Amino acid sequence: MSLQRFSGRSAIVTGSTLGIGYAIAKRLAEEGAKVIISSRNKKNVEDAVKKLKQQDLDVKGVVCHVNDSENRKQLLQEAEGKLDILVCSAGVNPAFGPLFQCSEPAWDKTFEVNVKASFLLTKEALPLLRRSKAGRVIYHSTASVFHHLENLGTYAVSKAALCTLTKYAAYELGPGNITVNCIAPGYIKTRFSEKLAEYGREEGPSLPVIPLRRQVWGRYQVDLVGSPEDVSGLVAFLVSDEAAYITGENIVISGGK
Repeated sequence: MSLQRFSGRSAIVTGSTLGIGYAIAKRLAEEGAKVIISSRNKKNVEDAVKKLKQQDLDVKGVVCHVNDSENRKQLLQEAEGKLDILVCSAGVNPAFGPLFQCSEPAWDKTFEVNVKASFLLTKEALPLLRRSKAGRVIYHSTASVFHHLENLGTYAVSKAALCTLTKYAAYELGPGNITVNCIAPGYIKTRFSEKLAEYGREEGPSLPVIPLRRQVWGRYQVDLVGSPEDVSGLVAFLVSDEAAYITGENIVISGGK
């Protein structure tokens, strides 16, 4: 990719060794950014860094459990005093099933990783983002916040919190020239979504479910399944100078549904 609009900028993308997060990290690096990728799985981090470096991209990797304060501190230290773009893409879904069958530990884990960690990482990154003079924050929600999908209630409720966090963060951080936006992908072809689609659950006990693929098939105005690159292109725009006047928005990428 010849466009180098992020030359001289540095980015952190959490949950970025697979799927949508990986595509975002790759796109930003292709456009000139120095990118720190992270996930909780050491092998995934090593594999992703190796793959991207083979393409001569400026990346480094950090093993980071985003709900661990020391891990977040180490992640930010890797930025070496400069951070322009923060993409919070890490997320979990340990409770696939009816909303009120979700256990308390699963509920707590979902909100700790999907909501609390994104809030705290943003808060801890603010000194660097303010120094940037044109900071960008992206949260990763889901289209199931806006359109019901069977057995995704706990996950969707946690991701809905990110949509509200986006609005309030954009208002409070705007005076510091930091924009905050949220992406809400629909059915995007990733290992995570394929697993849900085929087996009806990510973790937890077997239960009668309506497979995700059957729920979403036929809903979309565009006759195709989305790819991670459909999402990464939007993120690249939102963190660019061209999107400086866009903030506080929750943007759905779901083929028209």
